[in-house]
Formats: sequence, C-alpha cells, structure tokens
Amino acid sequence: MLDEMGKAAKEASYQLALLSAREKNRVLEKIAEALETQAHEILTVNQLDVDEARKNGLSEALLDRLQLTPARLKNIADDVRQVCNLADPVGQVIDGGLLDSGLRIERRRVPLGVIGVIYEARPNVTVDVAALCLKTGNAAILRGGKETWRTNNATVKVIQQALEACGLPKAAVQAIENPDRQLVAEMLRLDRYIDMLIPRGGAGLHKLCREQSTIPVITGGIGVCHILVDDSAEFEPALDIIVNAKTQRPSTCNTVETLLIHEAIAESFLPVLSQRMANSGVTLHADEKSLPALRNGPAAVEAVKDADYRDEWLSLHLNVKIVANLDEAIGHIREYGTQHSDAILTRTLRNANRFINEVDSSAVYVNASTRFTDGAQFGLGAEVAVSTQKLHARGPMGLEALTTYKWIGFGDDTIRE
Repeated sequence: MLDEMGKAAKEASYQLALLSAREKNRVLEKIAEALETQAHEILTVNQLDVDEARKNGLSEALLDRLQLTPARLKNIADDVRQVCNLADPVGQVIDGGLLDSGLRIERRRVPLGVIGVIYEARPNVTVDVAALCLKTGNAAILRGGKETWRTNNATVKVIQQALEACGLPKAAVQAIENPDRQLVAEMLRLDRYIDMLIPRGGAGLHKLCREQSTIPVITGGIGVCHILVDDSAEFEPALDIIVNAKTQRPSTCNTVETLLIHEAIAESFLPVLSQRMANSGVTLHADEKSLPALRNGPAAVEAVKDADYRDEWLSLHLNVKIVANLDEAIGHIREYGTQHSDAILTRTLRNANRFINEVDSSAVYVNASTRFTDGAQFGLGAEVAVSTQKLHARGPMGLEALTTYKWIGFGDDTIRE
C-alpha cells in the first residue's frame, strides 16, 4: 500500500513542479473556501476524536492540541490564504554569474519532491503541511496520530476535492489512514519516493525516525524553553512577558518551561512572581534557593526535580531556578535546553548581546515572549515544523525550507579546456 502511495506521490510531484504561482494559489484559495463551507462536518468529526481521546485518558495538553473550534478552523483557513499572499520561492535565482570559461551559471530554487510528515494530535498540521507543500510544488504523504484520524481524513478529503477541481491529482496530498504502527516503520524506509521526512511529536518519535529512517530527517518541535530575568530587568514588563510565555497557550512547544532568575533580584522578584503565577493558576517547581521564599507566597509550589528541567510541561507548570550570573544561566540552558526558543529580559545591552551570541538556539529573544516562534508570527505563513537542528533548515520552516536548488549552466557551444 505505501509503495503505491509513494509512487503516486512522486508522479504528482512532477506535475506540481511545473505549476505557476497563480495555479498553485488557485488550489490554496479553494482549500481555504472549502474548509469554511465544510466547517460543520470537520468540527463534528473532530469532536468525536476529542471525546474518544478523553475516554482513552489523553492528557489535557494533547486534548487542547487535538481540539478544533470554529475560531481555530477559521484561523487555519486564514493561514492558507496567507500562504497565497507569500512570494513563491520556486524558480527564484539565488545567485550566479559569468565564469571565465564563458559558462553562465545560476543557482535556482526547485521543489524537494515528496515530503513525509509524521505527527500526533495536531489536526491543523494536516492543512499547514498541505498548503506549504502545494505552494512550493511538493507532494505530501501524511501520517497523523490515531487520536485524530477522523479529523485528518475529513480535512484531507477537502484538500483532495480542491486538487481535483483544479485538474490536479489527488495523490498530491495523501494520508495514511491505517493506525497500524508498522506502517510508520515502512514509511521510514520509503526513500525511493519520499525526499524529506519531518516528525512532529515527542522525543520517542524523533529518536525512532533518527535511528531507523533511510530518508533525510528534519527534527524539531520539542521545546524546553527558558527565560532569564537578569539583575537589570524591570519587574512589571518582565512579569507580563512571563505570564504570556507560560499561559497564552501552554500546550505549545514555544511555551516557557523554566524561569532563571538572577540572585541579585530574587528576594524582591520572587514574591511578585508568586502573586502573578497564582493569579494565572500556574504551579511553580522551585530549586533549593527559591523554594523557601516561594513557599511563603500564594502560588502552589513544590520542589523541582532534575527530570523536570529536561522535559516539556506543556501545561500550567513552571520551573524556577536562581542563578548567580549570566554564565550559570547560559550553562543551564546548554545542559537542559532543546535549542528551540530562549529569552533574556534585561536592560543591559552587553548582557543581551552575550545571550544572543552564546545561547545556541533556533530562536533567541531579548525582552520578548518565546511564544513568537511560529511561522505565521515570523511572516512565513503556516509552518511545516520548527526545526531545532542546523542542517538545511532551522527554526520555523516556511516556504524556502521546503525547496532545494539546482545548478544551471548556460553555454554557447562551450567546452571545458
């Protein structure tokens, strides 16, 4: 079955690669319209997925990721329209020039071919990936989690209807509907047809793909994100940023998980932090230095464990650690971070520059929330993933990240001497 899907996707990718930007945008516009006109059907099956997942004990964080609402579905459709408005990178000449040999050379962006994406309880990923792949002339093979199979099937049906209405093969976007995990192992070895694989899920899925895939893998999306409050930070703006980074949508990978506080301000900062966290319903997990002071505050608090620093809470829980200086903060981030998103709150330019230069994450912020690490927020349109590795793509992966390039040489009966 997968071999047939792969072959059909590869054939579709050849046709997609020849489309003009206008033709690709026409498909995307039809997808956005259909998502809105068929919203009732999509939301109905999504609720069935949510109800079943809740019965099966899925965590609140994953339930939040799985849940679609009319507003969320409208935002997904708007994201597709935003991709229409973005410049098509395919065909762009990156660089080039005339060589001494007389050969005129250029490096031109082209589609990757077929993109495979494995993801868990995130139905919006289905549309995001499809939109970005279609805009860049790539076909897509999607394997969503069993928790969201009804929603995925409904949205893929909408996408395929739009493709066929535009005279394009529905194999340009396909979903593996069978929940059998053995199919994931087979997909990882489909290198004859799939050109790049993107896993969007937990550490176990990433490890499986890195170890078993014969296809190039782009990993990311695991966000153990940090905010450092240094000794020059202004308390009220800092607290507003922390509340936003923790509570605006706790189940996302760009949510802050560990707060590092400079020891020089800890005595005065911890009480106001506790009050703001109590107001927001956040439970604090404190290190030995901060625990005594936080126990006297209104926020729920308990002792932090080493394992807490290494994993995502994806909920209203926040680690708190007091650090002696910038060196200790940077050292902690290097030890426990996932190179996703980290921020410093400071009024000292030297500290800001050191943090930018020495924290090796895909996104680094100064006096801003980590919640901005997102394709739409960065002006990229919908994202296919947030890459935390360094080769090919890093950070939110928009259109350019789904292209490669080819060298083209123009000669005048030119031969090599």
